[in-house]
Amino acid sequence: MKIDYIEFASPDLPATKRFFGDAFGWGFNDYGPEYQELADAGVSGGIAAGPLAPPLVILRTDDLEAAQTRVTAAGGQITKAIFSFPGGRRFQFREPGGTEMAVWSET
Repeated sequence: MKIDYIEFASPDLPATKRFFGDAFGWGFNDYGPEYQELADAGVSGGIAAGPLAPPLVILRTDDLEAAQTRVTAAGGQITKAIFSFPGGRRFQFREPGGTEMAVWSET
């Protein structure tokens, strides 16, 4: 699997969007008041409205269940079970060192 997406959280989404646009020239695809997808940032990603949290690195796979099995077999702890969202499904996990990450699939 490879890193596919980075997701930020912001308690003030309009201010964060304005900052990234002004400071770095990034554009956005508007998915409503709760989510902005990054454009022209050099990597795929988005900003979700919500409490401040570290950026979430998201990996992509073609087989979500197999990926979850590998994560748990290697010692990862599932922090959010597989759930659906517009465009796919994903789960989140914490690796043994403590970093929270996610894996997603289109199906």
